[in-house]
Amino acid sequence: MCGINGILRLAESSPAIDRRELLATREAMTARGPDGAGEWLSADGRVGLASRRLAILDLSPAGAQPMTSPDGRYVIVQNGEIYNFRQLRGELEREGVAFRSQSDTEVLLVLYARLGTSMLPRLRGMYALAIWDDAAGRLVLARDPLGIKPLYYSTEGGCLRFASQVKALEQGGALSRKIDPSGLAGFLLWGSVPEPLTIRRAIRAVPAGCFLAVENGRVEEPMRHYRFDPAPERTEEVDAGQAIADSVAAHLISDVPVAVFLSAGLDSGLVAALACRALPSPPTTFTLSFDVLAGTAADEASLAAEVARKLGTRHLERRVGKQDFLDLWPQAVAAMDQPSIDGFNTYVVSRAAHETGLKVVLSGLGGDELFGSYPSFTDVPKTWRMARWGGHAPGLRAAWPALAGRLLGGRPKLRGLLRHGGSLAGSYFLRRALFLPEELPELLGEEQAAAALAGYDPIADTAKVLCGGGGEEAIDGHRRPDPWLAVHLMESAQYLRNQLLRDSDWASMAHSVELRVPFVDARLRASLAAGGFDPARGQGKAALVRRIAPELPAELFTRPKSGFYIPVVDWMRPAAATAGNLGARSRLLARLVLEEFGVNLRSAAAA
Repeated sequence: MCGINGILRLAESSPAIDRRELLATREAMTARGPDGAGEWLSADGRVGLASRRLAILDLSPAGAQPMTSPDGRYVIVQNGEIYNFRQLRGELEREGVAFRSQSDTEVLLVLYARLGTSMLPRLRGMYALAIWDDAAGRLVLARDPLGIKPLYYSTEGGCLRFASQVKALEQGGALSRKIDPSGLAGFLLWGSVPEPLTIRRAIRAVPAGCFLAVENGRVEEPMRHYRFDPAPERTEEVDAGQAIADSVAAHLISDVPVAVFLSAGLDSGLVAALACRALPSPPTTFTLSFDVLAGTAADEASLAAEVARKLGTRHLERRVGKQDFLDLWPQAVAAMDQPSIDGFNTYVVSRAAHETGLKVVLSGLGGDELFGSYPSFTDVPKTWRMARWGGHAPGLRAAWPALAGRLLGGRPKLRGLLRHGGSLAGSYFLRRALFLPEELPELLGEEQAAAALAGYDPIADTAKVLCGGGGEEAIDGHRRPDPWLAVHLMESAQYLRNQLLRDSDWASMAHSVELRVPFVDARLRASLAAGGFDPARGQGKAALVRRIAPELPAELFTRPKSGFYIPVVDWMRPAAATAGNLGARSRLLARLVLEEFGVNLRSAAAA
């Protein structure tokens, strides 16, 4: 696990690589890799690569980066872990390859020399990597299939610059810090910035499951190496329990101890149970709790402790009070790479893990998307059907906003039901939206809102994932949609990817902790998709988990599902504690986060 960065001159007229910029960008990511640092500059001064190292596999100097092939042709920097590297290494050794290290990075270097970008579908893991081919003068940037590890780039000023963090690129000092109006709009619409946009106009994200090649000064459009499998119907019998256990076991590969973040939920409980089976001794487990929730149904501490007792883990609890929050909030926002209304819980629990000396922790993140256990799996299809019915009622569509305003309290999402909810993508957007497009003029001004929305359409962006993913909305075409699969695809490609995974990355890496997510695994997803996502889809997640891990306490299966609520707004703005529902508080939180990023809504897009 690392922070990686680099600079490539795109033409002879491009400015020379500034080593101070290269190192300033690298050192802005020190928390991502406190165990070592490296840099490499080509002899002709055309490209420079750098890395900060968090040593997880092969702790010796042989695993350091940047890593160069024996003949000097290929150089790699990589952020992440390749969980099947030992199998891949065994294949290469049988073909006569001799390795100098025990690292997964060297396996990537050898595979790329043999297969080029064709190696990417063979990798199981989370990664963002850059490989320079000195003979061909070609740089390749690539991200893992589901977008666990981030990678950002810019072509401003005649050079291609890349890094693991937006803020690291900013610290290099060569890029404009102008706000991207569409990126800002995306944050206001969703509560996180949707890729490939970022909050900065000069910086873009390499999309998940894509690689980007740069050759002879030409930056190619990102190319896909992974697409969601269609699998709208059951194609074969699948042992879901074995597939999940296999993923958890794969994510335990490490040369340092591995712990588990444990809540009172089924997902983390299942991960902990399977980790206990796969490891020679039970791992350490962590739970985060809040004083304000003590004694309420939302307090997860006691049930998490019971799960740990049943499994025999060494269990630690970190309880956070108001003063802890006020002390940590400025640090969390400073570490936040892009604006988000989430991530503070991961920041605090990762800090606790770091304080005990741990580097690697498993999380149950992604289970709700994989097993269909969000309320959205039922709510979105209902909203879609309601909006389609209302859209066909004569006169109702035009009268609905005023009618909703008078009779239903004027809630923006209700007013926008018929306008936005007539497709599955639109209904999903209504379910997850923070603000609606028609509210942006009040926040940004008419002109800036129009410019922002011209560059980003949230519903069209969401609908893209349904094309070719088995969730098509061709109601009057040759194929009917599969609402469950459509919601699975949208949750995976929007909420999980753009918010949960990104927040988990910056929040954990701020404390030099590698967060692994066994449920966010392309191989596991393909296995479950081949079985129609059953039995979780047909019988529910609780039935699946009970069958796989009967050793978990019975109380875990009867506890009502609840969201993880942190009273951020209540603590920062006490007057808001009784002002509105959770949605209203999330809107206020978005404004507070933008203030911390120095963004004034009315003038930000023109800055």
